[in-house]
Amino acid sequence: MARSSTHRLVIDAIEDQIMTGALAVGDPLPPERELASQLQVSRAGVREAIRVLEAYGVLHSAVGSGRGAGTFVSALPSAALGQFLRLHVALSNFRLPDVIEARILLERASSMLAAERADAGALAELERLLAVMDAPGVSREDFSEADTAFHVAIAQAGGNALFSELTAAIRASLRAPILEGFTKVAQWEDVVGSLRAQHHEIYRAIASRRGEEAAELTVTHIRAASALLPGLSAD
Repeated sequence: MARSSTHRLVIDAIEDQIMTGALAVGDPLPPERELASQLQVSRAGVREAIRVLEAYGVLHSAVGSGRGAGTFVSALPSAALGQFLRLHVALSNFRLPDVIEARILLERASSMLAAERADAGALAELERLLAVMDAPGVSREDFSEADTAFHVAIAQAGGNALFSELTAAIRASLRAPILEGFTKVAQWEDVVGSLRAQHHEIYRAIASRRGEEAAELTVTHIRAASALLPGLSAD
């Protein structure tokens, strides 16, 4: 069997075990030799499949000896999901307007949840990020990083782990286009002033438990920001 087919067979077998509950987060995979024997495939095919699943964030390997060594099932980190989206956005498999539209729907729901569920710690983190963005002379790159963190923090405040991971992944995929858009803005002080005001409005609505208002302000903000930055319009 060709290696490409072999590693696909191994991936499918591991996926099937995860889907049926035979493998869960933290569980070890059988040793490479044993797994190859079970599936009647080459060890090279097993190694290639493990590398692919590590890149997906589904598996992680630890070297050494003893109980802590081996290959284990891991939770899918946002970094792996973000990398996936970044690559596909770069390849134009997902058009930027489509990504923005998905972001609008997701963050609208996150803002409503945050208004219902945000605790004191979550609100304090949002205030901290607002202060970073409000700092006089903040660079465009630092503003962009804090802007991203602010939107991810809103999703985290909503208490939905999937929303948080998806928001972080989408924002990661948009990091380069957004920063490029910031660098091309001629009237930076006007633009950053508008974005700051919108962020504060969203925060006040969340802190005051006004979910519908927070949701609508978030939608308006994303559309306005996308329109201001070259190449990011959702229309």
